[in-house]
Amino acid sequence: MNAEKVYLGWDVGGWNCDKNSKSRDALVFLDANRKIMGVPWRGNLAATINQSDDQVTFLKALFRLCELEYQHQKMLLAIDTPLCFSDGFRNLLNGTFSATGVTSSQNPYLFRQCERQLAERGFKPLSAIKDMIGAQATKGIHALAKFVPDSVSTGVWQHQSITAIEAYPSPCKESKYISALTNMTKWPLVSAESEGPLMTNGKVRHQDHIDALICALIGWSFDNTPEALWQPSEDAPVKEGWIFLPNDCFRQSEGHKRC
Repeated sequence: MNAEKVYLGWDVGGWNCDKNSKSRDALVFLDANRKIMGVPWRGNLAATINQSDDQVTFLKALFRLCELEYQHQKMLLAIDTPLCFSDGFRNLLNGTFSATGVTSSQNPYLFRQCERQLAERGFKPLSAIKDMIGAQATKGIHALAKFVPDSVSTGVWQHQSITAIEAYPSPCKESKYISALTNMTKWPLVSAESEGPLMTNGKVRHQDHIDALICALIGWSFDNTPEALWQPSEDAPVKEGWIFLPNDCFRQSEGHKRC
């Protein structure tokens, strides 16, 4: 393996997700040609995060979990959880309130601007404040603060060998672009003849793995086909981050908005 850039999708579970059989952390590595590297992993990443004192130790552990050896590659890490809170919520903590005479999906305490825009386009993002993803959000934000602390542009963090962005697999169900990339992916099955979901480590492929793959594909797209992704608008609040999604998921959702 050479030291070319790799793409890691991280579907984030809660801090204690080892007790939740339905939703755990999942990791999928892709190489520069979108080929799955090693074996996709699923479990609780909390101990790895807590026991890693620096970025290199963290990277070595991530590679090891997926049965790979870290060779000082650069990484684009695409994370499926809110990586920021809204300006309205942070201002409220400092004693400044906002107008709340709006629909729930437009509440400035509960949703960031990019999430409110998604709601206007027919999607329903989860709120890190009112929905059961607060643990996942703090876990992702904690990992950023510890290993990738530098915000370099709206929704993009970069430090040493890692560049990190936020991805969101759910709306990608509407994206023909992501569907095409996903359909080209070859999972590391038990044998070439196997048609089942078992992977080479004997574990069943889970929806969490698929979501992590979609994140990795969004990360690959961020570098290789940025024009395919929804990019931050000029008025996007920098401290609220951004959700990178394929543009065509919005076109596919026209006419059948979800509520």
